[in-house]
Amino acid sequence: MRRRHPLFAVGKYAALLFYLAFALFPLYWLLKIALTPDALIFSEGTRLLPSAMTWSNFSAVLFATDFLAYFGNSLIVSLGTAFVTTLVAAGAGYAFSRFVFAGKKIIIAVMLITQMFPLLMIIAPIYKIVADLGLLNSLTSLIVVYTAFNIPFATFLMQSFFDGIPKDLEEAAMMDGCSRFQALRKVVFPLTLPGLGATLGFVFTAAWSELLFALMLISRNDAMTFPVGLLTFVSKFSVDWGQMMAAGVLALIPSCLFFIFIQRYLVQGLTSGAVKG
Repeated sequence: MRRRHPLFAVGKYAALLFYLAFALFPLYWLLKIALTPDALIFSEGTRLLPSAMTWSNFSAVLFATDFLAYFGNSLIVSLGTAFVTTLVAAGAGYAFSRFVFAGKKIIIAVMLITQMFPLLMIIAPIYKIVADLGLLNSLTSLIVVYTAFNIPFATFLMQSFFDGIPKDLEEAAMMDGCSRFQALRKVVFPLTLPGLGATLGFVFTAAWSELLFALMLISRNDAMTFPVGLLTFVSKFSVDWGQMMAAGVLALIPSCLFFIFIQRYLVQGLTSGAVKG
C-alpha cells in the first residue's frame, strides 16, 4: 500500500484540534463568565482568562435561589419522558419492523406529517387541551406533551435499529423452543441496547432543554423546570450574567452523567459477532 505523507497526519490532527476548540469554546466561555466576579464581567470584555475568579456565583445559585427545585423538576420531567418515550417507541418500532398489518403505511405517513408542523401553530390547542384536563402547572402535563412529540422520531429511530437485526436470529430462537416474547427478550433486546441508549439520550436531551411548552404550561414557581427558571435571572433592567452562567454550568452535569452512563451502549456494534459470514 502507498504510504501517506507525514504532513497528512499532522493536518488531520490539526483539523481535529481546531474542531474541538471551536465546539468547546462556548462551554469554556460559559465557565469563564460563571467564575468571573460581577464587577469584572463587562470591564474585561473579550479577555480569554479572567484576572480574578470567584465561586460566589455558584454558591448564590445553589443556596440563594430556587435553582435546586427547578433542577429537580427538570430531572423528573426529562427522565420520565425519556423512559416512557423509549418504551413506547421500542414497541412501535419493533411492530413496524417485523409485522405487516392494515394501515401501516398510513400510520407512518401520519407520524411523519406530525413532524412538519411548527410548534407555534399548535401551542394554543395544546394549552386548551391541557387546561381542560386540569393539568396546568403540573409536571405530568410536560411529561405527556414531551412524550407525544418525541414518540414519532424515537419510533423511526428504533425501527431503524430493529431493521438492522436479522430476522433469522429470532426465527432460530423460536425454532429452538422460544416464544416470540422470549426471543425478543433474550436475543433481540440485547442487540438493541445501542438503539435504546441513543433514543434515551436524544429524548432526555430534548426534554431537558425544552422551553416553549414549559413556559406556556407552567406558571407556578415551584413547578418550573430549569430552562424557565433561567429566566428568573433576567429582571426588567438588568441580567445577572454571573449567576445565569453558573446555573448553566450546573445544568450540564446531568446530561454529561447521563451520556457517560449510556455511552458504552452507543459505541458497541448492533450485531457484531451475532451472525457469521
